[in-house]
Amino acid sequence: MPSNWGQALNPAGHSPIGYGSYRLLIHIHANEKQLLGIRVPPIPTASELYINGQLLAHSGVPGKDIDSSTARKVPYYAYFYPDGEIIEVVIQVANYYDYSKGGITSPILIGTGQAIEKNVWYSRSMQLLVCAVLLIHAFYACLLLFIGGRIPGLLSFFMLIVSTIISILIDDERLLQIWLPINYNWMIRLFHLSYLGIIYFLFKNAMLLTVKRTSSGRYRWFDYICLLYVGIVLFLPLQPLFKLGYFNIPLYLFTVVAVPTLAFRSAKQGNRDAMFLLIGGITIAINSIWGIVNTYFFPNIGYYPFDLIFTVLAIAAYWFKRHINSTTALRFLTEKLQKADKRKDDFLAHTSHELRNPLHGMLNIAQAVLNDEIARKESKHKESLLLLISVGRRMSFLLNDLLDIGRLKENSIHIQPASVRIQAVASGVIDMLRFMLEGKPIRFESDIPDSFPPVLADENRLSQILFNLLHNAVKFTTEGRIGIDAAIHEGYARIAISDTGIGMDETMLQRIFHPYEQANSSVTSLGGGIGLGLSICKQLVELQGGKIHAESEPNRGSTFIFTLPLAMTTDASKLDGPSLDFAYLSANEEIAATEMADITELPVFNEPPSPAIDKIRILVVDDDPVNLRVLTHILDSEPYIIGTAINGNEAIALLDTVKWDIMIIDVMMPGMSGYELTRRVRQRYSLAELPVLLLTARSQPEDIHSGFLAGANDYIIKPTNTLELKSRIRALTDLTIAVRDRMYIEAAWLQAQIKPHFFFNTLNSIVALSEIDTDRMRKLADAFSLYLHASFDFKNSDKLVSLRSELELVQAYLSIEKERFEERLQVQLDVKASLEMLIPPLSIQPLVENAARHGILRRQRGGKIIIRIAEYEHSAEVHVEDDGVGMDKTTVQRILERRSDPGRQGIGLINTDQRLKQLYGQGLHIKSRLNEGTIVSFQILK
Repeated sequence: MPSNWGQALNPAGHSPIGYGSYRLLIHIHANEKQLLGIRVPPIPTASELYINGQLLAHSGVPGKDIDSSTARKVPYYAYFYPDGEIIEVVIQVANYYDYSKGGITSPILIGTGQAIEKNVWYSRSMQLLVCAVLLIHAFYACLLLFIGGRIPGLLSFFMLIVSTIISILIDDERLLQIWLPINYNWMIRLFHLSYLGIIYFLFKNAMLLTVKRTSSGRYRWFDYICLLYVGIVLFLPLQPLFKLGYFNIPLYLFTVVAVPTLAFRSAKQGNRDAMFLLIGGITIAINSIWGIVNTYFFPNIGYYPFDLIFTVLAIAAYWFKRHINSTTALRFLTEKLQKADKRKDDFLAHTSHELRNPLHGMLNIAQAVLNDEIARKESKHKESLLLLISVGRRMSFLLNDLLDIGRLKENSIHIQPASVRIQAVASGVIDMLRFMLEGKPIRFESDIPDSFPPVLADENRLSQILFNLLHNAVKFTTEGRIGIDAAIHEGYARIAISDTGIGMDETMLQRIFHPYEQANSSVTSLGGGIGLGLSICKQLVELQGGKIHAESEPNRGSTFIFTLPLAMTTDASKLDGPSLDFAYLSANEEIAATEMADITELPVFNEPPSPAIDKIRILVVDDDPVNLRVLTHILDSEPYIIGTAINGNEAIALLDTVKWDIMIIDVMMPGMSGYELTRRVRQRYSLAELPVLLLTARSQPEDIHSGFLAGANDYIIKPTNTLELKSRIRALTDLTIAVRDRMYIEAAWLQAQIKPHFFFNTLNSIVALSEIDTDRMRKLADAFSLYLHASFDFKNSDKLVSLRSELELVQAYLSIEKERFEERLQVQLDVKASLEMLIPPLSIQPLVENAARHGILRRQRGGKIIIRIAEYEHSAEVHVEDDGVGMDKTTVQRILERRSDPGRQGIGLINTDQRLKQLYGQGLHIKSRLNEGTIVSFQILK
């Protein structure tokens, strides 16, 4: 003992079925009185423990037959105090179900109560510890199932943990039977099902994580066998089930071998995470081997939990690593999706911009034609209608690109190859694109020889390819040439389109033929477009048996080269020219392009403004010549002077030569966006001095917010209604006029605010001279009277006065100051201009007063003021120079800034500067050096 009692119970058949008793006498010292304990292991299939004839514990009820016996197989223990020198231990056993073994097959432990309790506590604690670890993993697996959705293998992992927990609780200490009233019948079935669950879900988990879904069908037989096993366990009676023995051992051995094999194979294929599954499979194999060793060779060793813990930890580590990899991949895919989403947004924005611009132009041209009664009667709308047709054709090409990209994806485009002369097709496409060159110093050059043989291509698709490539060259070229030439190379026609544009880097060259790809998707991208042209070109060229590639360097231009097969036939009917449809199209486009060269000439403001400054000057900035022409058509009927610029740099240059009242700026422009141009304008002019109206098809809230942050006064979204555009411009012009009038009123008010000390000092001087020199007194009184009359004159609020009036005020002021300060103030007046010349009122007097008060009179010895006025053919210049205290560079830079400075006195110079800018586009020019003097000058445009 311990051993199977089959041979002793039935020597003939060695059957373990039957009943019997084990009796053991233990001799101890008579004075042994400490508490003793005994632990009885699970005995099939019922047993009772008697100590000195007293029943202390039992598992089930043993009987002489199966009917009088109640099966139950759990370990139990009992404590007792010895009574005498002999302890009689009797264990009655009955087995009517287990055909593999019977009797006491595991050691019985007898010792002190403390030792027995420690042994029981250790065994149960180890089992509970393993279950607790497994429950943690089961909890997060369950949580991921409910939160994370269906994740392949996660359900199998959860069921593997549940099966393992049940197998632990139903074996060794049999805690599940102790806690729950489970009869022996279901305990045996649950035992088989739990181990089957471990086998099945461990294999399924490994297969789902290492085997491709397409290869998983080869293991379908394993599912069927396990399903058969479940049916046998659930429905077969208990005694036949025992007679079958451990028929699940082949499945168990298969799993123990298969899981490490699958993991190892997956690891060899590059799945490094499969090493965790390999460790888990190896620990399962170790657990199986240890179970056999423990059962048959070392039954005294207690519960050993570490291999199962390592198995679950290994699989959990695999899941954590997989989750980390999934999170990393998800982050990568999210970034990729965000980029794709941005490309989609940019594509939609560009598509909206490119399609709505022509539509906007067509609608407004039609509205202008409808509203112009006089021109309609005189039939002067031919050029407007030609512009309308050209814009509509441009829109048609864009829509064709959108339709073709869908057809190419569905392979529904049919190519109809024929013999085509590339010279005629190229000529027609160039004529279609000439209207886009207005305002750009670009020339088209076609170097295709007249003798070049025809190509085998679909004529309509060839024209589409050339249109997209040449259109792309026009968009990204600001000056220079765009050329097309052809040559024969290895039996193919090699057509090259080259330009002198901005070029591309290597990264862009690799992506340029992808759909929706553009050189720059920001608002400063040259020329707009929807990013489909080059992608369509590539697919159309390949459909016709050719190839296309690009060569480019940044800032050195680009060359797009594609090949087409040469036509083998020389049928004259196919060589004379393009087909009838294309010839008709080319002829119409040629006529339209020829006339467009006349009607789309941009209205550039190149005349100096006249003194009649009532007309509002509007500067329109847009990189699209058609849009500029459309806006000019819309505003022709209004009393505006319109100037145009095709980029931000040109607009800034115009700001330096002419004073504009309003700017209308398109947001999406090459090089410098509308936002950047607006910010630069705001560095020079306030919101009231030069209102800015942004015009674009980008209608996202963040775009509008960016526009106002840049300094725009208003924002209008294309396509806009003509009346709405005019109303918004009129509102801004009203603001401009109001600000302009305020400046003149402010200047008059400033002059009327005579300083008290100047007033009293002059009166004191008059009184003092009355007792000394009455002639000088009369002269001073006359000068003071003239000064007061000029200061309160209503002409000061006019926009222009004669030079004579301004000089009378200056001379009156200088006479008063010279009388007061005598030799300290010297004046030199050099006027080489007509006294009837018109200048802004109060433009020279504040400069002279500033030179006297803040320059000359701050020196003890005084100084000299020189006033020079020179008149030229189209302009005049005024210089006020003094040799006073001067200013440093910081003071010069800040003297014309409006700021809330408590110590700052007066705003006369600021007002004069702003009024000059309003009239002539240029303000005061100040040069000064500390302790050397100051020169203040300005220019008057006649």
